[in-house]
Amino acid sequence: VQLQASGGGLVQAGGSLKLSCEGSGFSWENYVVGWFRQAPGKERDRVSCVIGSDGNTHCEDSVKGRFTISRDNAKNAVYLQMNSLKPEDTAVYYCAAAEDLYGSSWYANSEAYEYTGQGTLVTVSS
Repeated sequence: VQLQASGGGLVQAGGSLKLSCEGSGFSWENYVVGWFRQAPGKERDRVSCVIGSDGNTHCEDSVKGRFTISRDNAKNAVYLQMNSLKPEDTAVYYCAAAEDLYGSSWYANSEAYEYTGQGTLVTVSS
């Protein structure tokens, strides 16, 4: 099983980045995928955005309206489009996957993910 996040980098406040998460070794289309982030010196946040196997999405309030999560099952990929970035969005972003047993809304409030990939660093300068 592999799960790999990519697309991080340095961007100015107000800018945009698109992160990608690609997985292999499991039935991707049956899994919910979420993006977590961990700011420097802090614990990992609750999930920022999650997308279910049915395509339903949930994002937490601090990123709602700025971040959009989407998936392309043909490519075993999930994307996180991040717009209007703020310095407080600076963090290592991780994607994680879990078999979708309960629907995306449940996983929006859970840390019960089976697989977590290596993160990608996003730095937003002021």
